[in-house]
Order: sequence, then C-alpha cells, then structure tokens
Amino acid sequence: MKTIKVKASTEYEVIIDKGILSKVGELSLPICGACSACIVTDDNVDPLYSSIVESSLEKSGFSVIKFVIPHGEASKNTTSLISLLEFLAENKITRSDCIFALGGGVVGDLAGFAAAVYLRGIKFIQLPTTLLAAVDSSVGGKTAVDLIAGKNLAGAFHQPSLVICDYTTLDTLSDEIFADGCAEVIKYGIINDRPLFELAKRGIRENIEEIIAACVLNKSRIVAEDEFDTGMRQLLNLGHTVGHAIEARSEFAISHGSAVAMGIAIVSRAATTMGICPEADLAEIIDILRGASLPTECPYSAEELCEIALNDKKRTGDTISLVVPYSIGDTRLYKIKVGEICGFIGKGLKK
Repeated sequence: MKTIKVKASTEYEVIIDKGILSKVGELSLPICGACSACIVTDDNVDPLYSSIVESSLEKSGFSVIKFVIPHGEASKNTTSLISLLEFLAENKITRSDCIFALGGGVVGDLAGFAAAVYLRGIKFIQLPTTLLAAVDSSVGGKTAVDLIAGKNLAGAFHQPSLVICDYTTLDTLSDEIFADGCAEVIKYGIINDRPLFELAKRGIRENIEEIIAACVLNKSRIVAEDEFDTGMRQLLNLGHTVGHAIEARSEFAISHGSAVAMGIAIVSRAATTMGICPEADLAEIIDILRGASLPTECPYSAEELCEIALNDKKRTGDTISLVVPYSIGDTRLYKIKVGEICGFIGKGLKK
C-alpha cells in the first residue's frame, strides 16, 4: 500500500493498493461518517464493481443510492449534470452526505462537478477504475462537463476528500483503454520526471503500483504549488490543446488518450522542427508512445484542427499557451499568437 497526501485547499490522501474496493466503507468512515452515499458510475463499471462498493459502504453504516450513466465522453454534458443534480435533490442528499465517483475520467469529472455545485458544495470521494483516472484525473480537483463549443468548458475546482485507487480494477480494462492511461503516464515523464519516463519504458503494467504513485506524487506537488491552474499546473496540459481538438474533430471517435498521444507527438515534432527539442529526445518520445500501442500520426490537417484549438481554455486574448518539450523531463509554457497556431500544428504533422 502507498499513501500520498495532497496539500491543496482541502488536504486529502490518495491510497493506492490492490483489493481495497472492498474496504471503501471503512476507509471513508473517518472522512464523512456513516452518511447517505450516492455512487455515481457508468454502465460498464456498474456490473463489475458497484456491488462491492455498495456492500462495503452498507457494512460501515452508510445508506446507499446509485446513479448510472451511459459510458463514454458523450455522457459528460450539461444534460447528465442536471439529471444527476435532480437525482440528488429527489433523494434528499444533504450537505453532510457524500458522492462516490466509481469509474474513469468521465464519471469523476461529472460527479465532481455535481459535488461542487450541489448545495454549493458537498464532499466526494474518487474511486478510479481506469489507469487514466488513477494517474491523473482523480487527483487535483478539476471537475467539468463539455459544451458544444469544446471540451471541459464548464466546470469548477473542487478537491475530493479522499482517493481510493484499487489497481486490480485495471485488469478488466481493454488494451485500448489501458493505453489511454499510458498516454498520461508518459506525459508526466516528459514534463519533469526522466526517471519515471525510464521506468515506463521498462513496462507500465509490470511496474503499475510504483508508476501510479510516481504520477500522483508529481501531480500532488504541482497542485500544491498551483491549485487553480494559473502557472506551472498548465504544464500538465502537454499534448492536450491539440489532443482536445483531435477528439472534437473526430466527434470523440478518437479516445482521449489516443488524442493526447497524437498531441504530444505533434508538439514534440514541432519543437524539434523549431530547434527547441533535440532529435534524440523526439525519437524516444515517439518510440515510447508506439511501444504503449498509442498513435503518433494524426488523420487531420492543421486547418481542420486550428479553429477548434483556439477554443481551448489556455487561450488568453490573442495568445494561447502551448506546453512544449525542450527535452525529456523539461517542458515549458510557450506562448504564441492565435494566428500562429495553424503553422505550429503544421510543423508537427508528419509529412
């Protein structure tokens, strides 16, 4: 078992171990007491793990209700959010009660945003069941839903009260969904952790507990310094500005992890073309992405992506901040004029 403390506006622990979904009740009891608990999950995760969590909560004295959404990014919208808020109100959930987000990034984002705005804020606990959620989205307090204009454009900063990561849940993931999480692991290595990058090269599945802990520790340090995403936390968006544009252009047929992998490859190639990132580092980045069964080539042109990219949250006035690797373990914010985004993306597309 590994336990990492996140020191944000609300301090909380991330507990990483195998087989601890059956201990959710006893681990949560000191945090929120034997209150009413709303499990939020999706229709893929529900038949696999809801009964384990529900049983554990009930044994610890919680009263349990459950809200299930269809799996996938299409459920992360304002319609689902309002339905969940109405469900909480209909079941008379109070400020002393708690939401349990059981699933991947979509479930965590939706449940966390509902927790942030329902009754102006109630507690929620993250129970990540995907690698992507375990290493990234369950930690740090970013919650959101998508709007028609773009991804994650409506949301709030709302830290969880606890994160319980049972990495045996990763055994039931498809290879494609596991690979989505690998993109986030590789991202952390490129940003500021060359040893993590080297460990990932030796095998992410083979070193899963150590890798999850390393990613969470990296994120916890960044969140402690920049909780509200005004400075160094923006480095966590490596590959995401272009990646979100790829997701949107594909109407989410391309998964988040695959899109981020393409985005990382594009900004790394652009950085090398511009003389910022060494060729050898670019080669290592492309190799590790491909080794994790992630795509490194984009099916869209720069023109097809740039307009969508300009809706990104990192845009400020007539500039947009991109995260660019100067080497593996050294990434920096790189501001460009909005009129230059198309040319930048073009530099990163494989000829």
